Amino acid sequence: MLRLYLLRHAKARWAEPRQRDFDRSLDVSGIADAQRLGAFLKEHGLKPARIAASSSRRTRETVAALDGIVPDDRIAYLDTLYEATAVQALEIVRAESDGGDLMIVGHNPVMEDLAAALVGEDADALQAGFPTCGLAVIAFDAAHSSIEPDAGILELFWTPAGVK
Repeated sequence: MLRLYLLRHAKARWAEPRQRDFDRSLDVSGIADAQRLGAFLKEHGLKPARIAASSSRRTRETVAALDGIVPDDRIAYLDTLYEATAVQALEIVRAESDGGDLMIVGHNPVMEDLAAALVGEDADALQAGFPTCGLAVIAFDAAHSSIEPDAGILELFWTPAGVK
């Protein structure tokens, strides 16, 4: 089974005066949460083959705080993920797939909407929302390039508060 990891960026600082939303950085708790997630992934042998992330500062910093779960040459930063809809994000998943497990690092509400659409009835664990640094691990019988809504199985939902 192939896995798709949908990760919402970690907690970011509020924008400074005249600062673009795109340029907001992580706050101290966000960095710590992403580091804990990276350690959890390594401890449980959960390692995507590749990462596609929004090019915003907070998503870049989230990926960096995961502490090398994927080599730098296997990470793509995409401007299109910054304001993508769930439908557009699914197209990005299909396009970025290279046959291995894939992690998408993006923003809400897209990560939450995409996860709920992909797991359908299995979305009960997502009912409380998709917090910052929330990670849904979804398994598929088909290649990412051909996945459809309601075709995934939610294997794990990690949040800074614990695993659901």
